[in-house]
Amino acid sequence: MAIFTSQTPMLKKEEVKRNWYVIDAKGKVLGRLASLIAQRLRGKHRPDFTPHVDAGDFVVVINAEHVKLTGKKLDQKLYWRHSGYMGGLKLTPAKKMAQTKPEEIIRLAVKRMLPKNRLGRKMLKKLKIYRGAEHPHQSQNPKPLDLD
Repeated sequence: MAIFTSQTPMLKKEEVKRNWYVIDAKGKVLGRLASLIAQRLRGKHRPDFTPHVDAGDFVVVINAEHVKLTGKKLDQKLYWRHSGYMGGLKLTPAKKMAQTKPEEIIRLAVKRMLPKNRLGRKMLKKLKIYRGAEHPHQSQNPKPLDLD
């Protein structure tokens, strides 16, 4: 009978080394893009993934205004928020949201794929989304990440 002493490595938050990635959202489908971003933010792509540690990378998304919604989602999908008062429901169609705040469409899609707790909120802060092709994170030397 062999006894193994090796254990699964459990990261500590001080041991995490984060990378920066830049993703071009031009022509990409929203759901597939969001799931890849959520995976990178959570750190599930790493061999030393630890569920209770924020071990994910920073992700910069450019060209958010060119993201695609498939099917009839552009016409039928509704984003809602509530003020907390009676009758305070505000509905915004996806078409209007894509014209006014395209960054918010990607942010909401990714947010809903992350854990709904303090750790998930911390992970979401590592997501930087920009409408155009320019971003102010050149000094971090982000590596381009291809979805294909």
